[in-house]
Amino acid sequence: MATNGTAFQTPAADWTVPLWRDGQQIKAASSYDVISPLTDSKLFSAAAANVEECNAAVAAAEKAFPAWSKTKPGVRRDLLLAAADAMVQRKDELWYYCNKETASTEMYFAFDFSDALESLKSCAGLIASAGTLGFVPDMLAEDRSGMVVREPYGVVLSITPWNCPCILGLRGFLAPLAMGNTVVVKASERSPGAMHVLVDIFNKVGFPPGVLNTITHKPSDGPEIISTLVAHPSVRKINFTGSTAVGSIVASLAGKHLKPTLMELGGKAPAIVCEDADLQTAAVQCVVGAFLYSGQICMSTERILVNAKIADKFREVLAQTIEAIFPDKNGFVLIDKAPVARNSKLLQDAVGKGAKPLYGDILDKRELATAMRPVILEGIKEGMDLYHQESFGPTVSLFVVETDEEAIKIANDTDYGLASAVFTENLQRGLRIARQIETGAVHINSMSVHDETSLPHGGAKKSGYGRFNGEEGLKEWVRTKTITWRN
Repeated sequence: MATNGTAFQTPAADWTVPLWRDGQQIKAASSYDVISPLTDSKLFSAAAANVEECNAAVAAAEKAFPAWSKTKPGVRRDLLLAAADAMVQRKDELWYYCNKETASTEMYFAFDFSDALESLKSCAGLIASAGTLGFVPDMLAEDRSGMVVREPYGVVLSITPWNCPCILGLRGFLAPLAMGNTVVVKASERSPGAMHVLVDIFNKVGFPPGVLNTITHKPSDGPEIISTLVAHPSVRKINFTGSTAVGSIVASLAGKHLKPTLMELGGKAPAIVCEDADLQTAAVQCVVGAFLYSGQICMSTERILVNAKIADKFREVLAQTIEAIFPDKNGFVLIDKAPVARNSKLLQDAVGKGAKPLYGDILDKRELATAMRPVILEGIKEGMDLYHQESFGPTVSLFVVETDEEAIKIANDTDYGLASAVFTENLQRGLRIARQIETGAVHINSMSVHDETSLPHGGAKKSGYGRFNGEEGLKEWVRTKTITWRN
């Protein structure tokens, strides 16, 4: 991938991704193998932290907090802008790790990297904005005055996923750091190299030691590591992005210790295609929204609800669009064998209960065990696992509906509520539908996969709570303190 970044030396197979603690790279007592989904073989190793190393990382963050929390917003802004410049210089390196560790494609990496870069710049510009500072309210009592200030929480635990290593990795610690917190990142065991580059960038541009620390671990050690970090008395808030199943466990642990959380979880995004929609636009946006990065995005389009008046034509255009945009007959590479097996099980269950393939072959097998071709099924109904479960893969359900109201009802018939899309040439109609869909975001005439640094991002229902991006995202990482006095 040609970029303007500086050249770097690819890591040797005997390299071990280190931990970061107190500004230093730390070699852990043990390690684990990092497996590439592209080859289903070892890339290199990564540090496998134990409980003692988790406690040491939190201690380093706690030690760094008093000074960092008092650092002027302008200083923090300049450090973030320096990190943005450094990211550009190390773009090739990030591409290498994103591709090798998570099978990111060039199309997806372009989205992932640019979104991360813009988030850095946007966050830097908003640090000292009015929405994140305090305010002086009018008091009811004549002899009293007061003010409200915003203060950082302290040590933040950030648990990051593998499926968008640049933006989701960065978002794990960007806003907390910007608002004066210190962070311990529990990186995904699948993408430790990409996180290592991000944290290395922040350390090298001048972020103080201990402000940003990392933990990686063996996959089997996840429950113990997470429990240890969440329970640590110095951890004040938890930032989690991942599956709803794991998010529920983390939220339960946090609740036990009375700690606030920000949760960005799974989704089952609907796309409603009205009879007045531009079919080519709708088809392209649905296809990319469904199959970008093999459907392994929490905002991926999983359900397409098309009006019966245009259903036949839309089916035809949809199939043609898949062939045009994703022609590779070798299939999409998923993160490992497990999602291939899960999607295959969902497809076979649905077909066994009466669903029909519109596109693709549910029995298709690829030479690479981590790969599969896209599939679209029709006739998905209540009682089929695919009706409610998130596939998190290249599996899509198409529903034919008679009215907007029927489409809205099916769209909302899910526990999830992260993102959605509506396609219509009538903006008023689109807005009316959008107001009735139970998701954190609705995109009219654009795909469900969307992120804009100036717009709040987050879910409804079991897709999570709290918001990333913009002033709303920064406010998540400070709390108000009320101060009053007699005049």
